[in-house]
Amino acid sequence: MTSAALLLAAEKESAEVTDWAARIGWVVGLGLFVALVYWLMREGWKWRGTLQGDLPELPGAPDDLGPVRLGMSGRYHGSTTAGQWLDRIVAHGLGTRSRVELTLTAAGLDVVRPGATDFFVPVAALREARLDKGIAGKVLTEGGLLVVTWAHGDKLLDSGFRSDHAAEHGEWVDAINSMIDKTENPTETEGAR
Repeated sequence: MTSAALLLAAEKESAEVTDWAARIGWVVGLGLFVALVYWLMREGWKWRGTLQGDLPELPGAPDDLGPVRLGMSGRYHGSTTAGQWLDRIVAHGLGTRSRVELTLTAAGLDVVRPGATDFFVPVAALREARLDKGIAGKVLTEGGLLVVTWAHGDKLLDSGFRSDHAAEHGEWVDAINSMIDKTENPTETEGAR
């Protein structure tokens, strides 16, 4: 650059703000707009919960769960209507993402969520377990999500979990599906010697 260009660059400054009232008005207006959008989103969430008010209370874990088959810690990503990965269920806290401790026993699936509502899925309510890539607006890599389909009241729900160690997901799918097969097709010789 020449010295003349350097002098011109040094002389350029941003224009001084002369209309402070207009600037403050724009900032306040933008702040009000953001607050309105947040309020509308919150009201929509509450309305969705009202529409799903017919969903029964979540079952609690029985006193005797039996021996633990599998255990996992990770994240709970939400529940949706079965087969509709974007139709989030928010009633009874099922829409709240949280940490999770999953325990699979002969009685069912115990879902313990610190800071959110715990629930229990009895083995008779389990319908399917599969690997998927998305639920309730959360998209992961292919097979990065453990999705458990279960019956609650007269609805089928999909609940999505992600283990801290994603390699565990396959074992969970096999274990849950084998439990479902045993409850649907019990053998006559089971327990006989």
